Amino acid sequence: MKNAAVGQHLLSGALSGFAGAVLLQPLDLLKTRIQQGDRALNARNATIIWRTTQDILQNEGVKGLWRGTGATLVRNVPGVALYFTSLTYLRAIMTKSPYFSAHQRHNLDNSKSVLPKLSSQGNLIAGATARVGVGFILNPFSVIKARFESELHAYRSLSGSLLSIARMGKSELLRGFVASSLRDAPYAGLFVVMYESIKRDTSEFIASDARTRLKCIHSFSAASAGAIATMATHPFDVIKAISSDTKMQVRSEDRYRGFATTVIRIWKAVLFSSCNSQQRGAAGFFDGASLRMSRKILSSAIGWAVFEGMLLFMQT
Repeated sequence: MKNAAVGQHLLSGALSGFAGAVLLQPLDLLKTRIQQGDRALNARNATIIWRTTQDILQNEGVKGLWRGTGATLVRNVPGVALYFTSLTYLRAIMTKSPYFSAHQRHNLDNSKSVLPKLSSQGNLIAGATARVGVGFILNPFSVIKARFESELHAYRSLSGSLLSIARMGKSELLRGFVASSLRDAPYAGLFVVMYESIKRDTSEFIASDARTRLKCIHSFSAASAGAIATMATHPFDVIKAISSDTKMQVRSEDRYRGFATTVIRIWKAVLFSSCNSQQRGAAGFFDGASLRMSRKILSSAIGWAVFEGMLLFMQT
């Protein structure tokens, strides 16, 4: 991509990340608070969400729902900008390959998209690769974000929290990366595949000449893709959230150090809990799906509509 195009993608991605971070911070905060404790293993999700919300409002007021917004902006604005830019760059390179380039009918769709078009295999690989790469670079800020939103830490500044974590060793800055990658790689890959497919099919039935209709197409496609990818990968999120990433990033007890150790310990806790209450079976792998689904649908709709909308505005 040319320097001007890179700048446009970075700006569009940054605006997308800013909008999503500010509007959806309360959902992020609730998710972190719920996952930081062991009580989530033994209670209904709806009850946990309601009680957690009440606790925040009583103790911190309405503004408490936006606790950690600064840390989220530091993580999401550059993160989303780098993700969209690297994703577009990867797709532009992969279009030169006959194996990954889209079929002719894909290039003639009416979606008015300015993004490179790939086959499903290409979109799957590009989405997963871009997400994991950016996640590795910005993982230290993910750790800070999780701890700022947690009530187990009381950092006074972003710089102070980063220095505090860095003093604990390099491994501390990469806490939860493996667990996050196991969830984010399949999610991102599947999302891009579904987003492009739904956008293309939707454009065949809806005239997309008007800018408002384009925004609707992008928002609907992103929301639908987010819902499908979220449900398909939610079992990975349950394992990651309960056993490793959020707890590994927030807590420092020995039992939460190490991916394998944490998984084994929480797995035993889940088995023990189910044996003493009711056999939940596969349903246990979809705990918290409603909260994550809501956040992913909204963030996808907002993020991709802003990103593609800004690119179309700047390039046309």
